[in-house]
Amino acid sequence: MESSATSASHAAVAGGEAKGREHSVGIYLKVWGLLFVLSTLSYLVDYANLQGYLRWGLILALMLAKAGLIVAVFMHMRWERLALVYAILVPPLALLVLMALMATEADYTFLTRLAHFH
Repeated sequence: MESSATSASHAAVAGGEAKGREHSVGIYLKVWGLLFVLSTLSYLVDYANLQGYLRWGLILALMLAKAGLIVAVFMHMRWERLALVYAILVPPLALLVLMALMATEADYTFLTRLAHFH
């Protein structure tokens, strides 16, 4: 009798754990709607004929917001351990920093050569 009660309690705990890991369809629909709104805003930036850094800043900000939502919800990173999140997000961020440093050095080299040869 005790073993059947124990197995029933284990099944209930296992069922509770599985239920805690399931995500409702509602969150996916909300994120889909938010992605639709962010995409519409991206197109409106083009439609408004914004130019220069404002245009590209808005487009990049909206793009990063959409990518963040996709990674967080559809790739389930929101519910992962922090170590895994860091392992996936830190390398691309480090690459972006290194690319920015290279772009800065390229500008410096170009301006130095331009000043030297004129």
